[in-house]
Amino acid sequence: MSASPLSPQDEFRSLFKSVWWVVLLRGIFAVIFGIIALVWPGITVWALVIVFAAYAIVDGILLIGQSIRDRARLDGWGWWLAMGIVSVLAGLVALFWPGATALVLLYIIAFYAILFGITGIVGALRFRTVPESGWAWSLVAGVLAVIFGVVLLIFPGSGILGLIILVGIYAILFGVLLIVMSFQVRSAAKKAGIL
Repeated sequence: MSASPLSPQDEFRSLFKSVWWVVLLRGIFAVIFGIIALVWPGITVWALVIVFAAYAIVDGILLIGQSIRDRARLDGWGWWLAMGIVSVLAGLVALFWPGATALVLLYIIAFYAILFGITGIVGALRFRTVPESGWAWSLVAGVLAVIFGVVLLIFPGSGILGLIILVGIYAILFGVLLIVMSFQVRSAAKKAGIL
């Protein structure tokens, strides 16, 4: 006699038993990146490129690894994979374009934020039927990313100091949202007896 298939809620809870910590790590890395940008606003464009590239690549690798590992259990794993690829590509472009000026860096970060936000919004909407998924936090983070990217595109002449401060604030807000979402989902999984 075969086991009955898991409901979407049970499947999601089971998935987050193993992935909540990845969301937590992404949030922590984003907050650290934001703090570095705010504490040292006088850093050079090259240093900001290195910090951004390292964050984007590590974040992308975490997402890609998790999406591939859980592709059999997660219906929307392709969105996590897409976000990871966008993140790694943005980091590599920033890293291997060493002659980048502040304006080029601004556009790289802006397009990265917009693409990342769109994939985050679509992914969040896919999980809106699962109350414990924290999809609302993911949706807010995605909308925040799109708004941030659009603001950078509309006001590119704010200077490198303004860019660094804006990037730092965005990264901290985005990171805090991810941290809150990870603990919300972990708590829901514990209540369901999965953790």
